[in-house]
Amino acid sequence: MKFEVLKKSHLKRNIIIGVVVVAIISALILNFTRAKYRTTQSIPLVNGTINYSLADLNIVAITVDGEPSDTIPTGNYELTEDSYCTVKGEEDSNITLNYDMNTQHLTITPFTTKGTKCYLDFVTATTKKVDTILGTIEVNLDTPDFSKTSCTSKTYNGTARTCGEETVGIYEETTSKGTTYYYRGDVENNYLVFANKYWRIIRINEDGTVRIIYSGEKSEVDAAGKETILANGYNDRSTDYTQTQTSAFNSSSNLSYYVGYTYQTNAQRPSSQNGGTASTIKGILDTWYSNNLQSYDNKIASGGSAGFCNDREMASGYSWSSEPSSTFYYAAYERRSNGTPSYECSNTNDLYTTKIGLITADEVMYAGAAGTTTNYGYYLYTGNYYWTMSPYYTYSSGDAFVFAVYSAGQLDNFGVDRTLGVRPVICLTTNNTITGSGTISDPYVVS
Repeated sequence: MKFEVLKKSHLKRNIIIGVVVVAIISALILNFTRAKYRTTQSIPLVNGTINYSLADLNIVAITVDGEPSDTIPTGNYELTEDSYCTVKGEEDSNITLNYDMNTQHLTITPFTTKGTKCYLDFVTATTKKVDTILGTIEVNLDTPDFSKTSCTSKTYNGTARTCGEETVGIYEETTSKGTTYYYRGDVENNYLVFANKYWRIIRINEDGTVRIIYSGEKSEVDAAGKETILANGYNDRSTDYTQTQTSAFNSSSNLSYYVGYTYQTNAQRPSSQNGGTASTIKGILDTWYSNNLQSYDNKIASGGSAGFCNDREMASGYSWSSEPSSTFYYAAYERRSNGTPSYECSNTNDLYTTKIGLITADEVMYAGAAGTTTNYGYYLYTGNYYWTMSPYYTYSSGDAFVFAVYSAGQLDNFGVDRTLGVRPVICLTTNNTITGSGTISDPYVVS
């Protein structure tokens, strides 16, 4: 009896095993059949699972920048038009190869024939496409030489001028907060209309908010009542409409702490972020915001992830003092001298999370300025003098100086009690809808 039960147990087990084996074989046959007639195959070339077998697809040869390679390159490479696939030994012109450098996926369309062989040719990419709130933008992958201005030999006002290098377009910079995309040079695709005013886009902040600088009312009405749509004012010395008004940075200038966007008596900076006494120019900006942008408040971010930096750190080898004693320079001066701008704000109490501020000296350098060299060939040139919010130095007499953009586009200093142009800077939130292409005839429009 015991033997009979054992026999039945073995029989039942063998039947179960047989059923499982048949199910596995059937699944494999079904998957093979489906794969054979799949029209598109996306292949992760570096990470993840490779969803093909060598019997289906064979990558025969890989070249990188003209040199043979055993592996697919990682990083910023693009697939050239010299890449192709063969079927049964013949090149198939119907097969399209696409490579996404961000995900490092190769897509083959259509993928219908077993034994397809592909030849892949990669070159170092000079640009890449990035999806942003502005749509898909093309970003340059090289890094400009910030010791040089952004333009080459050009003629302005009938005079040939030579300066810098030709770096025009959108570039990227990685910071401690992520990746920011900034506009540089003589760009013509960063016009934006918001609150019935023209703005130029400075950059897309690390958190996706859009930093913009005031560039004039959208239209003006002449004496006859005719409305004229204005351009940005770029390269136009005859008008002042690229700024809201003129003002001193601070009405007092004889003490070092007057370089502050807000300041605290006898202190390098206020003891808390957004604390202290408001500078003259902060009061001007806050009032302008209330009169012109308050109704759009929900569309404007508090400085974005980068805030507004009034960097009061010292340059190397200098110490801050509240008493007139010796000349000392701030960190932005050192970065301008070395051609090493930065989007970082090293002290949180120099970072203002307000709705409105000014451009920094570093942002002007990223845009195309280089020291005291004139530059008529970048989008921040207006033919006027206007303020940044970056401290420059304090003279031994105690007089305080802040960076400004000069009328010929260079980046230099003025005493804080001087009267210069005011160009407000704000950041648009990521929940805005933005349409257009960014040109003067089809500017980005915020709705």
